[in-house]
Amino acid sequence: MPDLLPRPFQTWFAEKGWQPRAHQMELLSRAASGENMLLIAPTGAGKTLAGFLPSLTDLTRRGKIPAGSAFTGVHTLYISPLKALAVDIERNLMKPVAEMALPVTIENRTGDTPQAKRQRQKTNPPDILLTTPEQLALLIANKEAERFFKDLKYVVLDELHSLVTSKRGHLLSLGLARLRRHAPELRTIGLSATVSDPMDLRRWLVPQGEEPAPPAGLVHVTGGAAPDISIMTTQDRIPWSGHVATYAIPAVYEEIKKHKTTLIFVNTRFQAELLFQELWTINEDNLPIALHHGSLDAGQRRKVEAAMSANRLRAVVATSTLDMGLDWGDVDLVVHVGAPKGASRLAQRIGRSNHRMDEPSKAILVPANRFEVMECQAALDANYLGAQDTPPVGEGALDVLAQHVLGMACAEPFDALSLHEEITSALPYASLSWETFERIVDFVATGGYALRTYERYAKIRKTKEGRWRVSNPQIAQQYRMNLGTIVEATELNVRLVKRNQLGSVGRGGLSLGKVEEYFLEQLVQGDTFLFSGKVLRFEGIRENECLVTNAFTLDPKIPAYAGGKFPLSTYLADQVRAMLADPSRWHVLPDQVRDWLAIQQEKSMLPARDELLIETFPRGNRFFMVAYCFEGRLAHQTLGMLLTRRLERAGARPLGFVANDYALAIWSLNDMGEMIDSGRISLSDLFDEDMLGDDLEAWLAESFMLKRTFRQCAVIAGLIERRHPGKEKTGRQVTVSTDLIYDVLRSHESDHILLEATRRDAASGLLDIGRLGAMLERIKGHLRHRPLTRVSPLAIPVMLEIGREPVAGEAQEFVLEEAADDLIAEAMG
Repeated sequence: MPDLLPRPFQTWFAEKGWQPRAHQMELLSRAASGENMLLIAPTGAGKTLAGFLPSLTDLTRRGKIPAGSAFTGVHTLYISPLKALAVDIERNLMKPVAEMALPVTIENRTGDTPQAKRQRQKTNPPDILLTTPEQLALLIANKEAERFFKDLKYVVLDELHSLVTSKRGHLLSLGLARLRRHAPELRTIGLSATVSDPMDLRRWLVPQGEEPAPPAGLVHVTGGAAPDISIMTTQDRIPWSGHVATYAIPAVYEEIKKHKTTLIFVNTRFQAELLFQELWTINEDNLPIALHHGSLDAGQRRKVEAAMSANRLRAVVATSTLDMGLDWGDVDLVVHVGAPKGASRLAQRIGRSNHRMDEPSKAILVPANRFEVMECQAALDANYLGAQDTPPVGEGALDVLAQHVLGMACAEPFDALSLHEEITSALPYASLSWETFERIVDFVATGGYALRTYERYAKIRKTKEGRWRVSNPQIAQQYRMNLGTIVEATELNVRLVKRNQLGSVGRGGLSLGKVEEYFLEQLVQGDTFLFSGKVLRFEGIRENECLVTNAFTLDPKIPAYAGGKFPLSTYLADQVRAMLADPSRWHVLPDQVRDWLAIQQEKSMLPARDELLIETFPRGNRFFMVAYCFEGRLAHQTLGMLLTRRLERAGARPLGFVANDYALAIWSLNDMGEMIDSGRISLSDLFDEDMLGDDLEAWLAESFMLKRTFRQCAVIAGLIERRHPGKEKTGRQVTVSTDLIYDVLRSHESDHILLEATRRDAASGLLDIGRLGAMLERIKGHLRHRPLTRVSPLAIPVMLEIGREPVAGEAQEFVLEEAADDLIAEAMG
């Protein structure tokens, strides 16, 4: 140890009565000898100190740079997925640095950092700079990047698992490839608490190419105190449907009163706002309770974070803005409202409680409905088993690549061959072909064949020497203003017009309110849905408004619903199916849920783990089909769209469908059960994988989904700028611009590189095609049809979604309970 730790460190540890942990010393030793490293360790194991020890010890040996010396660039770059985490790390790191009087300067640089400070950092950089992927992209797109990073020794990447699978991770991987060009000897240190495949991350941390470097070394810490996780039980009836769990608010409040500081996680900002308001309504003790999510003003978020650190708050309601790496004061309880949707996400969040390896984290899960009870139990079991379900590192996004190519031209003129070699050293782009790269460069240079006559799309030009440079300084300025991969989801105004007003956008018509775009993007002209107490006919989206007319029917085709932000993970879906199929596992479930499943078994059946149960039954003057797929809302929505097309061709006359995370319900005018039994509908044909061919293409051609996805790709790729010097485009202006370009490209250049990027994005994200295809393959030969005379108990949750308009607060629970009474009496009587 003396050889590795300078004397100030030895003294500091001795004065604290501590010993550096074995994994901290192993990582220090291996990183100091030149290895890239990945540290996987549970919460509270000292990952942060371990990640910085190589830098701090190296800087201590180097000593303070004398005044007047030649320019010295940044020594260590720390990259975090969250601005709040970078701020927190600075606060926590400064304490030991000050106590040891180390000759080390530390600063953070995020979107919240004042411009003057960012400019000063370029000329007088700190030894350790704590930043985000977006700020790194800005730094490497600067003409002074090579000088700034020439002395870079370490890049520490925190919460690596949460970065690598997203477009932010793709941008970061390209930034890391450029850093290696400026500082070929730099070493990477990845820190992660939860990961299902360490080899993925080990390869991500090192350069690829024709002769990839050996995977990063691995230090894997196991053990630590087992977490204390429970599922909240109350005397109130567990809701059949919904996502807000207001039934449990009094019980959550009682837990807040019993603990020092409670961190309450939810999955969406809507849930955060609603839960916060509900808690304040019953806060008779006037406890200090705060709210934290990404839409709040940065100053407000910092106040909340400071109050947490000072232990001045009893509870904070938060979204994912606080679920990674943060060490806030005396948090001794985490409450997760709603199912976590993933085993890894749960492990991440409960680690915010008792942030020490040798003390158990305490967490309470609050299911919002009956299916979520089983999902919470599956997540709890997975946590005790140490099971993880982080997704694999995927192929790099093309729109992100286009953004990066322009950024590199802003830094300096580039040689295409050299840049291609550099880009393919990043794992997500390791298989990028020269042809695809050329198409990306051509897109940045011209906008593509159909747009090359427009000067505004010519962002880079070729020099006499054959290098590509940025066309003019204004392009570089606009690049810096529009950089990033996060495109906020928008809400569209719903305007009720008369049929003769459809061609006159914005002239007359009644504004009914706003609906999230993700719901409207599923619709094709003529679909009907419920909103503002009316059944409306969807006519189209124009200039960022949804135009509707009155529908002369009481039966909406696609009901509105309030879904969760995250899709149910494949692992948890499989575990819920396994729990359903095995009554011996039901003893851990509440009586209400256990009785519900037992009655389902009596009235219909429960499917085996690999079976797909399909129930058909009449209700009112309609016929219903419910399929229990357990593959998540995104996959179910896509399946619903495709099945209704097939049922229409078979003569079933389907009227609509609704999906949640667990099931899909379709209703029709003709008896689908009788058609299946008589052989007029073949279930094996209905659920055949070939639906992902022509049927999918036909639906996508009619829906607005690809237009919305194209808009996001166009913004990220820089085809459309949201911000210009001195002004900013409205969402409507961006929509109009991208919709026009989309129509032009579809008609005149169907193989445009951005259309290819759009189709890739839609398949992997909005449609979940891979998961749907895997399900269709899994259920081949395992379809179980149960024709019933009335609705089954298991169908109650998804049936309650039909014709439902999202209603906030207690009204929602009341409406659901009232609607449920009739269904329950019918299904379970």
